Amino acid sequence: MHDYFEQFATIDSLHAAENLKNVVKKTSLDYNYHLSEKFDTEVYLKREDQQIVRSYKLRGAYNKISQLNAEQKEAGVVCASAGNHAQGVAYSCKKLGIKGVIFMPGPSPKQKITQTQMFGNGSIEIILKGDTFDECQRAALEYAETHNMIFIPPFNDLQIIEGQGTVAVEIMEQLPETEVILVPIGGGGLAAGVSFYIKKHFPHVEVIGVEPSGAGCYYAAKKHNKPYTLEKLNKFVDGAAVQTIGSLNFEICKERIDHSILVPEGKVCTSLLELYNKDAIVAEPAGALTVASLSYLQERIQGKKVVCIVSGGNNDIDRMSEIKELSLLHEGLKHYFIVRFPQRPGALKLFVNEVLGPQDDITRFEFIKKTQRERGPALVGIELNKAEDYPEILKKMQELQFDYKTVNDDSSLFEYLI
Repeated sequence: MHDYFEQFATIDSLHAAENLKNVVKKTSLDYNYHLSEKFDTEVYLKREDQQIVRSYKLRGAYNKISQLNAEQKEAGVVCASAGNHAQGVAYSCKKLGIKGVIFMPGPSPKQKITQTQMFGNGSIEIILKGDTFDECQRAALEYAETHNMIFIPPFNDLQIIEGQGTVAVEIMEQLPETEVILVPIGGGGLAAGVSFYIKKHFPHVEVIGVEPSGAGCYYAAKKHNKPYTLEKLNKFVDGAAVQTIGSLNFEICKERIDHSILVPEGKVCTSLLELYNKDAIVAEPAGALTVASLSYLQERIQGKKVVCIVSGGNNDIDRMSEIKELSLLHEGLKHYFIVRFPQRPGALKLFVNEVLGPQDDITRFEFIKKTQRERGPALVGIELNKAEDYPEILKKMQELQFDYKTVNDDSSLFEYLI
């Protein structure tokens, strides 16, 4: 324990807040009526989607880069990022007059690439490399070493952690009565910064970490008691899709985070859509993580003052159809079947009139194969009005002798066909 405190003794988010006061925006902490009513508690949203680069990442990036010495600034900086850290570094480079080279994974949303270019405004170069963050980071580290430039880590760095912790400084200034803080975990920089500051100055406040189910690197690290590289990674929640949590971050989080939870990606999509439709808040998937977790923490947080950190709002509008689809699948409102219709006249009409309810809808219909003599099975997508109607759909297909196979329950078949 002595080594732990000695190792992290230099982290001072109050000092970082002073360093950042003329650079970052002090984002609002808003009471949310509909979430408070829904979960019988007081829910406040810390709106880092309102930040200058539309995420908290500017805090750590500027805090780190601004403290480089003159020789290091002259050499320039390199970073690797799925998008938000890239924008923070780009803005910092432009603000400080420093050259930057930014590596981004190939699948990064176009919106984040464009925004990074805009914030850098001639001060940075973007290189797309690798399919995952970890592949991208390896390339960036090699480039920094080859060109004698300074690598700016996205999360595994004391000054980065210190800068991200200024989110917690603002929360406690804005709402001193805060009882619970929900913080997203990707690589762990924000979670480490928030939990370190809170437990040092407000130990009675509970800190809960939230991860996407398909990218639970902190969950895996806790299980193995050390940073552990995930073999499979769901990249949908791109701002939190990291294969290995930072070693510094893990040491802080395991000591200072009170509880952590995994949230399905589909639930994140549902919460993202609700934030947009009910509150006109444009959050990215990682930004909606903490709000999505409220459904699984209701008993734990009931009656308390709860702050959800909305970590960013860099969402690509082109992803909205995918977000809606994943939400409907998670909520049990979208189902796919392979249906072999009876070879008799009116079979399709019978399916529509007798199997589906009056407010259900066919969203996809295509024959998988056919011969000269007869049509083969069809892929049928159905959107239900109510999830509880699903068993009745299956019952009616059985009664009317429709030969069918459910696709949702077969992950291999689903990925192949849908």
